[in-house]
Amino acid sequence: MAAACTLAWDAPLRDRNTLRVDARAHCLATVHDAGALPALLDEPALLGLPLLVLGEGSNVLFATPRFEGLVVHLACDAIRVLDEETTHTTVLVEAAHSWDALVDWTLDHGLQGLENLALIPGQAGAAPIQNIGAYGVEVGEFVAAVHAYDRVARRAERLTARDCGFGYRDSVFKHEPERWIVTAVEVRLARGGETQLGYAGVREELEALGGLDATPRNVATAVRSLRRRKLPDPAVVGNAGSFFKNPIVTADVATRLRTRFATMPVFPAAHDTMRKLSAAWLIERAGWRGHRDGDAGISSQHALVLVNHGAATGAELLAVARRVAHSVEQQFGVALEPEPRLVGARF
Repeated sequence: MAAACTLAWDAPLRDRNTLRVDARAHCLATVHDAGALPALLDEPALLGLPLLVLGEGSNVLFATPRFEGLVVHLACDAIRVLDEETTHTTVLVEAAHSWDALVDWTLDHGLQGLENLALIPGQAGAAPIQNIGAYGVEVGEFVAAVHAYDRVARRAERLTARDCGFGYRDSVFKHEPERWIVTAVEVRLARGGETQLGYAGVREELEALGGLDATPRNVATAVRSLRRRKLPDPAVVGNAGSFFKNPIVTADVATRLRTRFATMPVFPAAHDTMRKLSAAWLIERAGWRGHRDGDAGISSQHALVLVNHGAATGAELLAVARRVAHSVEQQFGVALEPEPRLVGARF
C-alpha cells in the first residue's frame, strides 16, 4: 500500500480548504490509486475512526479546530473516453481531476453540456455529491454513472444516474457521506446541439463580450466572466462559493411573499407545486451583504458568500452564517440551509 497511499499524522488542513480555516486532522491519507482504499480502511490504527473525504476543500467548513478522524484525499486524476456513439461521447474522469480542467477538456474534444458549469471550484469527484449546478444546468443531467467504494458492502460499485438520487444540490452520496467514497465519474456529453442560454445573464454577457455566438466555448467564456465579476476569488479572500442553498417553498408561500415584496425573484422548481427563491436576494434585503464581524463576514460582492478575511475560526464563520439564517427566517419566514459540509457542527 505504501506506493499507492501515504499517511501524515496531525496534519494541517488550512491550505486544504478554500475558507482558509486553521484546522488539523488526526490522520491524512493521500491515495494515488483507488484500489488501495480497502487496505487503507483496514489499517488497525485507523479502524473505527470518523472519515472525511477531502478534495480541494471548496465545499467544506471546519467548525472545529481538530478533526479526530481520517481525512482521505484522492490524488488519482486520469481521464479517458469510454464510448463514442453517433451523437454522444461518454467520458470517465477520476475523482482528483480539476473540475474546471475537465470542462476545458470536453470543449477541446468537441463535447458540450458542461460549459455552464465552468469555473466551479473543486474536483470532479465532488461534482455528483453536491450535484453541482450553475446558470440553469446541473451536473446530474450528464452523469451516466458514478464509481464509488461502498464502505458498508466493502467493495467498489458503479451506480447509474438513477441510483445516485440526484436532487437540488443533493444525492445519495451527500446523505451517506460515511458510506461512499466517490472514485470516478462517467459523463455522457453531446457532440452538437443548442447551448443553454435560459438563465439570466448568460445571453447578456455574450453580447457584452462583443456579440459572441452562443458556441459551447463562448458560453464557458461568458460564464467565467460572470463568475469572476460576481464572486470573490478564494486565492484572495477565503470562501467556499455560495454558502446557502436557494430555498424551495410552496407556490402559495411564494405568492404570499410576492404580495409583500414585489421585487422578490421567484423561479420554477422541479415540482409544479413548488418554487425556488433567491437566497442572495433574501440575505441582501435583510441587510447582510458586506457585513463583517472580525475576520468573519459576508462578501460585499455577493450576499451568498461567507468569507474569511484572514484569521477567522470555523466557529466564528459558522456563527455569522447562523445569524444570517436566523435574520432571514425572522423577516421572511423562510429557512436557509448551508451548501457546504459542516465538519464538527450542525447548522
